[in-house]
Amino acid sequence: MVLMTMIARVSDGLPLAASVQDDRQVSMGRSVVEYQNQAKMLFRKLTYESPKQMSIESGSYLFHYLIEKGVCYLVLCEKSFSKRLAFQYLENLQSEFTNQYGSRVNTVTRPYSFIEFDTYIQKAKRTFMDARARRNLSQLNTELQDVQKIMVQNIEDVLHRGVAISDLDSKASNLSLMSQKYKKDARYLNLRSKYAQAAAVGVVVTVVFVYFWFL
Repeated sequence: MVLMTMIARVSDGLPLAASVQDDRQVSMGRSVVEYQNQAKMLFRKLTYESPKQMSIESGSYLFHYLIEKGVCYLVLCEKSFSKRLAFQYLENLQSEFTNQYGSRVNTVTRPYSFIEFDTYIQKAKRTFMDARARRNLSQLNTELQDVQKIMVQNIEDVLHRGVAISDLDSKASNLSLMSQKYKKDARYLNLRSKYAQAAAVGVVVTVVFVYFWFL
């Protein structure tokens, strides 16, 4: 289930539009307001160097966000909600929002200047929640990149432990490079070991040959 959708400007975290479910639909003893505050804190953490797509755990829910053309599109879903469907939904919102307000994004100064976009959000949400839409994803949008490659972080790590979101990509890349280097070094050491074994055998053979030659 889609519980909350928010759109914000990346440069300063200014909320541009939002659509929130009835507070009674959020469980686990936390209110919608708490998740809204987390989303706003997340917006303020984002920069132009932040990962363009990410999933962030928060209790029994997941934030999924997509950044495109200086705007962040964020949705809060139950963990059981299809991750691919969530990013398809965000891509749909991004396309329509850009068409309607793209040229005005950098000119507004008031929060929720495009709050009327909620009408489209509600329409899109009904489409993507429909069971038939789940069975026919190919008819909704062009497939996004494999969502399994999208990083998943914990909201506490992102908001309260001083982790810069822009550093997450580089850390993941560094781990990948270290892994590749380890594999390369392991192959090199294995090759050296084989050469050493071959050389030892060669020495033994030479000694035996010389011994019998001069015997």
